[in-house]
Amino acid sequence: MNLTKSIILSLIFISFSLFSMCVQADQVDRYIQSEMKKFKIPGLTLAIVKNGKIIKINSYGVANIELNAPTKNSTVYQVGSIGKQFTATLIMMLVAEEKISLDDKISKYLQNAPAYWDKVTIRNLLTHTSGIKNDEFILEGEKYNPTRWYVDPQLSYTDDELIKLAGASPLEFQPGEKWNYSNTGYILLGIIAKKVTGKSRGDLTQELIFEPLKMNTAGTINRSKIIPNRASGYLLKNGVLINSKYVSPSLSITADGGLYMTALDLAKWDAALYTDQPLKQVNLNIMWTPVKLNNGKTQNYGFGWIVDNINGHRVIEHGGEFQGFSSYITRYPDDKFTVIILTNLHFIAKAALGPMTHHIADMYKIDR
Repeated sequence: MNLTKSIILSLIFISFSLFSMCVQADQVDRYIQSEMKKFKIPGLTLAIVKNGKIIKINSYGVANIELNAPTKNSTVYQVGSIGKQFTATLIMMLVAEEKISLDDKISKYLQNAPAYWDKVTIRNLLTHTSGIKNDEFILEGEKYNPTRWYVDPQLSYTDDELIKLAGASPLEFQPGEKWNYSNTGYILLGIIAKKVTGKSRGDLTQELIFEPLKMNTAGTINRSKIIPNRASGYLLKNGVLINSKYVSPSLSITADGGLYMTALDLAKWDAALYTDQPLKQVNLNIMWTPVKLNNGKTQNYGFGWIVDNINGHRVIEHGGEFQGFSSYITRYPDDKFTVIILTNLHFIAKAALGPMTHHIADMYKIDR
């Protein structure tokens, strides 16, 4: 009798848990659809990962407005600055192999670098503490910003030309003195990795990360290649959706971004980060340690990841925006819980997607 009662209670508990999960899932769907309407997001894919396993994945809206093609879980998005964590991982793999050192001066690898980069290290580039100015595209009607160096998005540039442009202005501050987000640092890291290995950042990422982890639909941006399920990118102009502007091939593949993938690919990446492949945990922990400035203060950024704490939970996250796409990945490593959101609308990573990942985690009681 007691055994029968126990079985009945267990079945009731399981049924209640499954019902709660379904209700929760429906709430997440309603929330996502509400936020998409508010921010005018054409298409979005969401993946929620627990203990390295996807517990929810869904796609909403359209991948291509003109064709009215719906998004799918296999939809391929550009991920913008999420690409920085892959570049940082490659650099740490070279460090682990003793091919470079975090405290190497970048002038060791960039012989044509200006003299005022002499004190800048690999670590400074990884942590945005180099003082090298951020890059900016020349856009019609844009006001000149003296804290940026400019490139024409329609032109192609060699590595040496990018170094020359980036090095044309003095440092904003001495290395390690301050923190200032700089795509330039990661562009230079990609060039350094190529000089050390003889292979492009894209080829290295494919060989050392994507293929071993079976991230089969991840790759380097390529406009000419036929990519099944590739989404089109959009931005808002005066509240109306328009196609994203053209960016030349050379500027599309720099190591500050330059990648496309699916939410399924990113879920595999998340699972790998709990293991020692492709990088040992001791090296990942270095990447996830907030940078310490010269004055002893810390900034909540490691190597290619924002490192934070939300309601007592450690958070490692990053967003990305480029060519009509915005993306975000938020990991709660101690809870082994991750939220991934990929969209085909530009300029909403910080304003919308970061808060959305946090709210979804709260809906799953992670933030409490």
